[in-house]
This record gives sequence, C-alpha cells and structure tokens, in this order.
Amino acid sequence: RSLPRCAVRPPIGTAPDRCGGCSKAGAVDRTPPRIVLKASPPICALEPVQIAYHVPDPERAAGELARRFGWGPFFLFEHIALSKCLYRGAPAVFDHSSAYGQAGELMVELITQHDDRPSVLRDLYARDAVGVHHVAHFVPDLPRALDRARAAGADIALDACTLTGTSFAMLDTSRELGHMTELYEGTGDLLKFYRYVRRAAQDWDGLEPLRRLQV
Repeated sequence: RSLPRCAVRPPIGTAPDRCGGCSKAGAVDRTPPRIVLKASPPICALEPVQIAYHVPDPERAAGELARRFGWGPFFLFEHIALSKCLYRGAPAVFDHSSAYGQAGELMVELITQHDDRPSVLRDLYARDAVGVHHVAHFVPDLPRALDRARAAGADIALDACTLTGTSFAMLDTSRELGHMTELYEGTGDLLKFYRYVRRAAQDWDGLEPLRRLQV
C-alpha cells in the first residue's frame, strides 16, 4: 500500500507547501515555529560617575593612591549613618566608612566595613581584601530605575538612604561585571558633594591627602 502524499517528505531542496497541513497540493508545512526573544528594556542609559574600591583602611589607601597616582584629596566620612538599609530585601545594619576623591573625570570611593555582618561588601570581599567593589551611576528617577531593574530580573542587593536623605541602591551585577552597580539620583546634596570633590582636586598641591568630614 502506498502512503498518502501528505506523509511523504518532500525531496531535499524542495520548498514545502506554505499553506500548512495536508493542503490541496498535498505537502506538509515543516517550517519550524519562529521563536521571538523579548529583550529586557535597559534600566536607563548608564554612564559611570564613580568607581569604588574595597580597602581595609581608607585613610592609608588615600595616602597611597595620592602618592602613586596623584588622586585626591580624599574626604573621609566615618561610620556613615543610615535611616534605611535593606540588604537583599531584609532590614540590616551596614556600618561602613568611605573616603571620596577625584581621579580625572571619575570620583573614586575607598570603602570599608567595620564588622563582618552580611552585606554588599562582604558578598565580594573579606575584611582585609582590596578590589573594585562597585561602579556608580546617576539615574533621573531612582524608584523607577529600581522598578525596571526588578522587571528585568535584577537582584537588588542594597536599598538604603542616608540620614541626610540621599537614597542609593546597589544591583548585584558581580556575575556579569565582576562588581556591584550603584544607582542614585545626581541631585541636591549629592550633586553638590560631587562638585565639591572635583573643585578640590583642581590645582591640588598634593598636601593633606585625607581630610575628615562630619555629616
């Protein structure tokens, strides 16, 4: 018994009938289904404004980087107080200090943690380790940026706010980039501080590489 024509594969190089099924011409549409991959929209166009290094001692690191690379001067905030701190969605304590200086067009942050509680710092580095921890970017609207990050499946490792009202967040991009990604709005006191650090670096004579500031 011969098979019906719809069960016979067309010869190689012969285009199947595009009508589908056992059409009037008797061919079966064997075209594989088209798969459409939907790309997640970007959070926004991100441009780095700061690179942050985890260091055991910001004061010592500031002096070393000023001497070797001419970065600075650095401004140190110790035990930065937070009004809000969510580490991976749960309330947490984040006892840290940071020194901020200028290196060309980028701000440089030297950050350390004073204990070993779980945190965005301990996720990547032990207390005595040195390395790039995060790269910071200004965004026009932080809540919206975080909503888009969640929609894209990003892991929000830190959602925090300082006592002075500066909100900031860190996305865990360590798998893709080898470091965290920090987001905050470049407005108000934060933008003023960025300008202050940049102005201090202009025509700096290299003296007093570290200066302590109070919040």
